[in-house]
Order: sequence, then structure tokens, then C-alpha cells
Amino acid sequence: MTTIRSLSARLQRVPLTRPWAADVTSVGVIATHVVRSDGGEGWGFSWSPQIGAPAVQALLEHDIAPAAVGRSATPGESWQGMWEHLHEAGGGGITTIALAGLDLALWDAEARSTGVAVSESIGRRRERVRAYGSGVNLHYSLDELLAQVQRWIDAGFEAVKIKVGKPDIAEDADRVAAVRELLGPDRGLMIDANQRWDLARATASVEVLSRFDLAWIEEPLRADDLDGHTELARRIDVPIALGENLHTAHRFGDFLRAGAAQILQPNIVRVGGITPFLRIAELVTAHGATLHPHLLPELSGQLALTLPDTGHEVLVEDVEDAGFGALGALADPSPVTIADGHLTENAHHGLGLRFAPLLDEGARFGA
Repeated sequence: MTTIRSLSARLQRVPLTRPWAADVTSVGVIATHVVRSDGGEGWGFSWSPQIGAPAVQALLEHDIAPAAVGRSATPGESWQGMWEHLHEAGGGGITTIALAGLDLALWDAEARSTGVAVSESIGRRRERVRAYGSGVNLHYSLDELLAQVQRWIDAGFEAVKIKVGKPDIAEDADRVAAVRELLGPDRGLMIDANQRWDLARATASVEVLSRFDLAWIEEPLRADDLDGHTELARRIDVPIALGENLHTAHRFGDFLRAGAAQILQPNIVRVGGITPFLRIAELVTAHGATLHPHLLPELSGQLALTLPDTGHEVLVEDVEDAGFGALGALADPSPVTIADGHLTENAHHGLGLRFAPLLDEGARFGA
């Protein structure tokens, strides 16, 4: 059996070209490197935009790396045991974000050992997926927002997503109305409240905004409010999308069984890597819901190419000027290209996501 010989972790901040807020000018990446007992190597990462990146690094260095040495290096085989090992610190959140650093590196190593991309290892089912333009833009003026939407139109995106949640619903309505007018009737429009509303405010807001032909309302309530989302889904006709802040297959199962969301958006890093993401995809399929992986298109786009055809189109989110390649964070060319509103994969081995060192703070464990 091929086992894990060592795991190292390196924390770095990647500056954002377009800050997501006054205090969010960079994102935290914890680059990981695994070495197997047969000499094979793999590269992965964990990620946390604003809060917790040093804690993720510490968990990788002090708890995950020592416990991983000697376990199976076959992708997926060690995930459950490692999750149980970390469970005392929490079943999800920091623990699953950190665990993704190991899981992604193991999938990368396996694909590299056979000279293929991870999507080919899993089984690629399509050659391209549609992407939608997205941005962290609630703090933009209306003119800035419309200029961004126009850039998405010019880039060939057929659907876009904007933030809502202004203190006055009338301002949200004015902004959504202006975006819909610019888009015209044939392009998709999604809105994202980023957990800003309570049930009463969400009900009233969606009632006002639904006339703009919305494809979905994302995270209208606190992400862990199962009962609230279940009741909101009963009250409104606009599909509810959520999942970027759910961390385990168990929690996705809860929301699916309750009918609390029609569109699920697992973030591959936040759920713990490719291994749990594939399990969540099976759950979503079994419940007849729609899956659109959240953010990180250079990772989620590769996985989107492997998802089964369920009759629901898979969409990939492309936040403007936030891709790792565009930010100059990668040591190699980006493994994907987004052009004319579609994502395709470029030739590469593994995940093709090795990070160029910026701030090098890491340690190696094992022998």
C-alpha cells in the first residue's frame, strides 16, 4: 500500500486586484505539498479569504500532518479517518477547510503519478461548462455596478450575479432594476444577500425583487438556519441557493431532506476537498436538486466537468479578477480558461494548482 510519507504547509496572502471590502484586500492560501512512500508528490491548498487562515495552517502543521503520515495515500481512503481524528475540534469549518489541503494534494499526486488531470482520473463527462459573472459589489456605486455588468456582457457571460442587502430595500430594487434593464430579458440574473436578512426581511425583499425575473436568491438567511430556509422556501417562488457555508455532507443532507434549498453550492475547500464534494454531489443528484460549485473556478471548474448529467445544467462562478491565475498566484499556467462565458480545461497534470511562494512560512512533517 502506498502511504503518506510527509505533508508540508505554507501560508501566504494573495492580494486582490478588486478588494471585496475595505478590510478584505487579500485572501489567505495555505499551499500544501504531500510526498508519498513511492516518491510521488502532490500539491493542494486550503483557503480562507479573511478569517482563520493562520488557524488552518496551525491545524495542518500540528494535527493533520503528524496524523496523516503512514495512512493510505489513495485519494479518499484516509478522509473519513482523518475527519474523525479532527472531530474534537469541530465536525466542520476550520477542520474541513484544513483537511482539504491534504485531500486535494492526494488527488493531485494520484493523477500526476499516471500523467493525467484530476478530471480524467475521476471521469470527465463534458468538455466545457457555462460560467457566470460574479462580483463582491454591494459597496459599489450604481455606476460602478453597471460598469461591471457591462464588462460581463462584453465578455460573453449569459448570466450574472450581484449582491443585495442594502439597508433600504428601495435601493436594492433600484440597483436590481438597473442591472436587469442593462442585461435585457434573455440573460440570467441572480442575487446574493450573503446572510444579511432575517425571515421577515427576506420574505418582503424577495416579494419586491422577484419581478426582475431572478434565477435564484442566494443565502437570504444565516447559512445554518435550516428552519428559516425551509419556511422561506414555502413562502416564495424564487429558488433558494445556498451551500457555500455548509461544511459536511450531513448538513447538506439536512437541507435537501427539508426542501430548504433547490440549488446547492458546495465550496470544495470548505467541505474538505474532492472526496466529500463527490459525496455531496451524489446526495444532490439523489434529491433531484441542482448543484453549482461555489467560487474557486480553477478548482470547481475542473470538478464541474466530471459531474453526471442530471438534467440540470452545471454553472461555475467566476468572480471578477479573483482567479488565482489572474492574481499571479500560480507557479504554472492556469489549468482552466474562461472565455465567451464558458470554462474549458487546459492541458495539465493533476490539479495544475501549484502556488508561487509569496510569504513562505511552512514546515515539513514525517521522514
